[in-house]
Amino acid sequence: MSVVTPKRFTIDEYHQLIELGFLKEGDRIELIGGELIQMVAKGTPHTVCGSILCRQLDRLLGDSAVIRGQDPITLPNQSEPEPDVVIARGKDEDYLDHHPYPGDIFLVVEISDSTLDYDQTKKLEIYAEAGIANYWIVNLNARQLERYSQPYQNAQGKFNYLSKQIYLPDEAVAIPGFEDNLLDLGRIFPQSAIADPVG
Repeated sequence: MSVVTPKRFTIDEYHQLIELGFLKEGDRIELIGGELIQMVAKGTPHTVCGSILCRQLDRLLGDSAVIRGQDPITLPNQSEPEPDVVIARGKDEDYLDHHPYPGDIFLVVEISDSTLDYDQTKKLEIYAEAGIANYWIVNLNARQLERYSQPYQNAQGKFNYLSKQIYLPDEAVAIPGFEDNLLDLGRIFPQSAIADPVG
């Protein structure tokens, strides 16, 4: 009995598919562990949170780092995800020839509501395997920030993070690589605007 196995792609093959027009920007596809994964459409809280977070980080860090929103990063485990936010070294022009590699990256952030389980498992594993030192999940469902650090591989060969810390919206968190800069989480979690009563 033959076993059906999915076709796995290398990063080079993935780039060829893009160059040849088989994959287009609007397709919203990520390469994760050699597999093409359809990204989930973002809801409005996710979109608003991403916009606010990028603006706050840009205000705090200025030209001292590159803030990328939903742009690819290239990982050695045949993965090219597009995290919601990445803080990378240098300046934008440094990434004309290639997307940031793990050694270029201070922080990867995923904003999660419908994708929470995937971001806490598969995404977490590929980031830990690639040696991404700092991974944050902005958990919109629980209104908390999950801060992961110290990637490692356990005895069973699985990748994870040794440290997980929870921060609430009334707290501030230091930005990795820029510890003197504190991000006020109260600014990050979007709240519905309440209309003033007509009086």
